[in-house]
Amino acid sequence: MGNVASCSCCQDCFGKRNRTGLYEPLLQENEREAIAELLQFLENRNHTNFFEGEPLRALSTLAFSDNVDLQRSAALAFAEITEKDVRQVGRDTLNPILFLLQSHDVEVQRAASAALGNLAVNTENKLLIVKLGGLEQLIRQMGSPNVEVQCNAVGCITNLATHDENKAKIARSDALRLLVDLARSKDQRVQRNATGALLNMTHTQENRQQLVNAGAIPVLIGLLSSPDADVQYYCTTALSNIAVDAGNRKKLAQTDSRLVQYLIALMETKSLKVQCQAALALRNLASDEKYQLEIVRCKGLTPLLRLLKSSFLPLILSSVACIRNISIHPANESPIIDEGFVNPLIELLSYDDNEEIQCHAISTLRNLAASSERNKKAIVEAGAVERIRILINQVPASVQTEMTAAIAVLALSEELKQRLLSMGVLEVLVPLTSSRNMEVQGNSAAAIVKDYSPFVQVWEKPSGGLCGFLVQFLDESQAIAFQHIGVWTIEQFLDGNDPELISKIAQSPEIVQAVTRIAKTSDRSKETKSEKIGEEGNDDLDGDIYGLAKRVANALSEIEGGKKQ
Repeated sequence: MGNVASCSCCQDCFGKRNRTGLYEPLLQENEREAIAELLQFLENRNHTNFFEGEPLRALSTLAFSDNVDLQRSAALAFAEITEKDVRQVGRDTLNPILFLLQSHDVEVQRAASAALGNLAVNTENKLLIVKLGGLEQLIRQMGSPNVEVQCNAVGCITNLATHDENKAKIARSDALRLLVDLARSKDQRVQRNATGALLNMTHTQENRQQLVNAGAIPVLIGLLSSPDADVQYYCTTALSNIAVDAGNRKKLAQTDSRLVQYLIALMETKSLKVQCQAALALRNLASDEKYQLEIVRCKGLTPLLRLLKSSFLPLILSSVACIRNISIHPANESPIIDEGFVNPLIELLSYDDNEEIQCHAISTLRNLAASSERNKKAIVEAGAVERIRILINQVPASVQTEMTAAIAVLALSEELKQRLLSMGVLEVLVPLTSSRNMEVQGNSAAAIVKDYSPFVQVWEKPSGGLCGFLVQFLDESQAIAFQHIGVWTIEQFLDGNDPELISKIAQSPEIVQAVTRIAKTSDRSKETKSEKIGEEGNDDLDGDIYGLAKRVANALSEIEGGKKQ
């Protein structure tokens, strides 16, 4: 609006001509002065701070006037000013705006709520607006029969709900019920603001529960088919957040059996952000076995594979996270492989721009290999092991953990043992048994104990070789679980009957002494067993390692005795 138009009503309020032709004074003197000052300030608005000093006093005078026309002028001026200038303000600025919200005039309400919504973009203002009672007044405006007032009031609450301290207050108020009602509005702007506000209320478990109790789930699901991309996005994201909680996933299943189908369809929409959130919503739903199976049954793999092959990082991340959860169910392993996921997943192992994507990709490959020789073979033939071998010393510890676990799963296959060894996995796994990461150590150890003759070649190198790994794991400073891995590894080697490898083990004084020490610890452990009662798993683990150590110590003793004869 122009300089004069913004306060055109100011000029009409100086007075009206009566029958005698004389003007009747309708305004107080301070109001006349405020109008004159405000007109001057508006002419120089680009260089005027309306949030303090004389400009604010002039606006406040009009706002607190009993004259509705002056209130309209003040509200319109506040709306226009805050549209272009948003900053932290104090009580002196907010109080006149909050007063204007209480007006019975729709135009005043509309402009005042717009001004408040503009100021609510600022973090400090969000808190002060609620502290000064703005939430209660906005809730009243949400019930207005005027769509513009509704829209502005809900938009302001949407902004207020982005602050954590405000969320609990909003959740405990009548705002949630009204937001759910207004999400059904026929006006798309009201609908958009209401669903945005509902989304902002889904970031804590307590608020999500209050939202569910207010009846939001069926409304949000129903709006997934909205023609408005923003409404789709808000509803999909809100449902994704709601699906984080196990109890809410059950309620989602009971509300609409077509939810998975709706979300799969949204992965094909034109909006990238909606596609992304649909995949994330499916990912959270797929925390439950029911949904893992349903997503595959409803043909969700095809759009997920398309997103996985995207060049847009958020789409890749959301889809690979989703497929990881889906791959947990054994019945889904073969369908995922048959759909063509293996090669794209292997490619994502090299996605060094995002550690999370790498983790999800390798974890999915491990899941796919878990229960089928056919699947293990398909993953190896696709080049997964070669890619892991190249990358394993370059990736972060979290990815390294998943990679060693994947090789351990693949190495369970009798058919693939020799093939894995011929690929040179020992050269990378043996050094990793000295990793500072305990999971990487354990996974590497579990992976290498699958065949025997090739271990002779890596007995001393690289990085201390197999001998160094065994000595390290058997050290008394290690946790019992790692000592157990070391002793069990030696037993597997002895059972392998490779003469040269067995000889190297028996001729290593560090290994023999360590195993003997563990075996002799058995008797001492019985004396302190009572002290360990209540330590979960200690009794079973201790019993296993001591019995195992005695068997291995006896076998090594027999080998050494046989040589002396």
